Amino acid sequence: MRDHSPQKEALVRRLRRLMFFRVAIVTFLLGITAFIQIKGTESLTAASLSSVYFIIIITYFLSFLYLLLLKRIKNLKVNVYIQTICDVALITVLVYVTGGIQSIYSVLYPLVIIYSALFLAKKGGIIVASASGILYGLLLDLEYYGVIHPIHSPSWDYDFSAGYALSRIFIHIVSFYIVALLISFVVEQEKSARSLLAEKESEFYQLDLLHRSIIESVNTGIITINLQGNIKSFNKAAKEITGLSFSKVKNKKIDTVFPGFSEILDKIKSEKRKEGIINRDEIVVPGKQNKNIVLGFSISSLIDSKDKKIGDIVIFQDLTASKEMEKEIERSKSFALIGEMAAGLAHELRNPLVSLCGSIQMLQKDLELDETNERLMQIVLRGRDQLENLVKNFLLLARPNPHDREGINIKNIIDDVLESLRHSPDWHENFKVVMELCDQTSIYGNVTEIRQALWNLVLNAVQSMSDSGRLKIETKPIILHNGNGYLDIRISDTGCGIEEDDYNKVFEPFYTTKERGTGLGLAIVNRIVESHGGKIKVESELKKGTSCILLLPRDRSQKSEVRSQTSDL
Repeated sequence: MRDHSPQKEALVRRLRRLMFFRVAIVTFLLGITAFIQIKGTESLTAASLSSVYFIIIITYFLSFLYLLLLKRIKNLKVNVYIQTICDVALITVLVYVTGGIQSIYSVLYPLVIIYSALFLAKKGGIIVASASGILYGLLLDLEYYGVIHPIHSPSWDYDFSAGYALSRIFIHIVSFYIVALLISFVVEQEKSARSLLAEKESEFYQLDLLHRSIIESVNTGIITINLQGNIKSFNKAAKEITGLSFSKVKNKKIDTVFPGFSEILDKIKSEKRKEGIINRDEIVVPGKQNKNIVLGFSISSLIDSKDKKIGDIVIFQDLTASKEMEKEIERSKSFALIGEMAAGLAHELRNPLVSLCGSIQMLQKDLELDETNERLMQIVLRGRDQLENLVKNFLLLARPNPHDREGINIKNIIDDVLESLRHSPDWHENFKVVMELCDQTSIYGNVTEIRQALWNLVLNAVQSMSDSGRLKIETKPIILHNGNGYLDIRISDTGCGIEEDDYNKVFEPFYTTKERGTGLGLAIVNRIVESHGGKIKVESELKKGTSCILLLPRDRSQKSEVRSQTSDL
């Protein structure tokens, strides 16, 4: 099985580079030899030049052969040993044909020793240095004893002393071993440094991975910005909160994500020196689906290893749900206060109303009134009914009845509400009613309260239209991700719509835009729906109409799960 390890692949690449450099050196030698021949220099004879050409050709051939061996022989050490031994032999022949003891090409031996130590470590370097010393020393000994004769001069008389020949051999051998030992030391140091670097890289990678895991795992948005306010990092929580990916905001100004952030940042920096000032603030920014979200954030300086500030770290959380909860708490406090007021008001009003109603009924029976007095009597009776409805609405707003709940059919209640509405003064014959009710219209709740809620919504829809319009009532069953079933009731009109600034006020008690309204209608609806474990939502477009969506639980077991279930709506 072929080894594709990164280390072996790196060695193969280095070995191929060695082959290339060998060919480059031989080509350079070929150029020098050709230059000598063209210039007619007498330093080398024709026989020597021919031998040099032959050695160069052999080197080219061996380089091609090395490539084939590299594919055939998978052991890299064997390949390197073959190449080094052949190179040492070729250099020895080159030294012989270019003057023997006088040849300058003996300087090529250290090159082979260097690359052998690089590939084969200390042991390989020593072996190649020994081979180089043996071949070079053998060549000079054979020349000294006249066994071989230099090719470049057949009539050449050997006039070097034994001491000179021995010193040449000794100096070359010593230099070979010194080169081998020095290169081996450098290689070992390089390996040690490489190993230490790999270990540090691994530790750094693990530390960086841990850092990234921590940053990406926290459910708090983290952004880093440079001194120019450009975004440099953006964690997963920041992406989920803002709905923007890092690729879209990278190197962009922080104001593109948090409009107006720079002004707040400048204010925090200017006030930071004051005692007791905390670098925290809140900002409202566009979020997912074009909905505004409230973010609470803190800012810290980003410091490098030299304690120099290079930017800022912005840590933020989505406070929208918390702000909504605060509003719910405030609303609950308001309802509690209203409950106390309603209890006292009902006590103070009901007794006089009972006396008043009894007296009026006695007068109606015993008196014969003319037309004017009869009209005045009707005004009194209408005032009495208004006071009774006001007291009833106060009590319903303050304390919805948690008892007397049962399975009820919404379709029957809707039919009853529409029938009653057709006889009210707010109804117009040009109104068109569209009903799209599903088959499963049963819910669990208090009949009186649900009827009151639907009456208020339908009445608001009718009153928002002038002389003509369309009233549409739809129902459909839905199931949330937690498996709880709800009935979706949508009441839509084609009336005047609601101003955008009034969206957050429509459920507040006593808030109304009508001339004769009390501002309790939608507040009562919201109170009834919440007490049933449901949710109400208003969608409106100015001058085009409004839709009120109710989600009411269909099962008795869901009535106490307001918070957990309606958070998904």
